[in-house]
Amino acid sequence: MKKARKRKMFIVLGILLFIIGALVIWFNIPYSSVKKQFQNDITALFTENQLSVDNRLFTEKDFSHLPTAIQRYIENCGYIGTQKMSYLKMEYHNVNFSQGKDRPVLTIDYTQYNFINEPNRMALIGSSMFGIPFEGYDYYQNGTGGMKGVIAKAITLFDQTGADMDKACLATFLAESLFALTILLQDYIIFQEISDFEVKATIGYKGQTASGIFTFNEQYEMISFTTNDRAVAGADGSMEYVPWSAICNDYQLSSNGIKYPTKFQAVWNYPDGDFVYFDGVISEVSYGYKQ
Repeated sequence: MKKARKRKMFIVLGILLFIIGALVIWFNIPYSSVKKQFQNDITALFTENQLSVDNRLFTEKDFSHLPTAIQRYIENCGYIGTQKMSYLKMEYHNVNFSQGKDRPVLTIDYTQYNFINEPNRMALIGSSMFGIPFEGYDYYQNGTGGMKGVIAKAITLFDQTGADMDKACLATFLAESLFALTILLQDYIIFQEISDFEVKATIGYKGQTASGIFTFNEQYEMISFTTNDRAVAGADGSMEYVPWSAICNDYQLSSNGIKYPTKFQAVWNYPDGDFVYFDGVISEVSYGYKQ
């Protein structure tokens, strides 16, 4: 009887060890459906956008129709004389990220691409929860926006889509437009001067519009973008429009001769106080060009 029990224990233990080993292997192999979708979408857009933007250099004349604050920002950050880009790539590492108030803060890596010809934006989130991989995909393509989160490479935690997400993702693309100046020359975006240091921007695409205000400091560094056109998802899946801000600071000169902010925060401006849910350092800014 005792031998039979021991045999069963060894069998159960062996099965558990096998399952744990299989999970460890599964978690550590490079493949994931989220990454594959991200890479497939990016690859499909590379050729289209590389062929759509000329490879000439930026001149002051290109931006002479824009508000003075933006012209000074472009000049002071060193963009004049650099090549017109087809897409933007930004990378963040070890970002403090929270999905909402009173929720755990994750440490994430964040890689994004913003394309020029049409306002397409793709971002991949990589992290782990208790040793289990978590991946997120934040996208806006062909007028459709969404946010998807997957744990253990197979279990979908959330998959948010709809008109509110379309608008929110378009507003995010607008917020980052000053980092890829070819965007400013497209006909889907317009600017209106509010003051010496404030410019209102409006973007329209596929029947959706989003607006926001860029604010500059006395050195004409863009320090914030604020909008009322982003909705935050509640725990029950409902969407609520809350003022949203992107905060940039600590500008530094990069190796390509362009001055960028190195610190970035995304903030929900709730009535009872600001909630910083994305707090990171920009690790790298790079561009793709027409071949």
